[in-house]
Amino acid sequence: MALRDQIRIMVVDDMSTSRGLLVQALEALGIRHIFTAPDGASAVGLLAKTPAHLVISDYNMPNMDGLKLLHTLRSGTKTRGIGFILITGRAEHQIIDHGRKLGMNNYLKKPFAATQLRQCIETVVGPL
Repeated sequence: MALRDQIRIMVVDDMSTSRGLLVQALEALGIRHIFTAPDGASAVGLLAKTPAHLVISDYNMPNMDGLKLLHTLRSGTKTRGIGFILITGRAEHQIIDHGRKLGMNNYLKKPFAATQLRQCIETVVGPL
């Protein structure tokens, strides 16, 4: 069975349109197990109940941005091993460097194409 049939991916973004576009792109890649959260705090709660292999999170969100979410996940015993991809329109060195220090696995700059998303994911989890 291919990895794309088994992998569980959580998409975290406060913009419903962005969440929907990411879900569509993941579905087009053949990924079957996708769930979403509208913010970092909701993502933490959902991940406590429904584990994921990979989190794809927006950087700019209210209350808990993508890097705070990453820090929270890396601090938890059950969530520290989850793959993490940050999506941002502001791929500034300071943001990316901070993310790497926190344990970010990869990042993707908006806007992006489906092929870039696939490459980004495969860098973290292997061939889909």
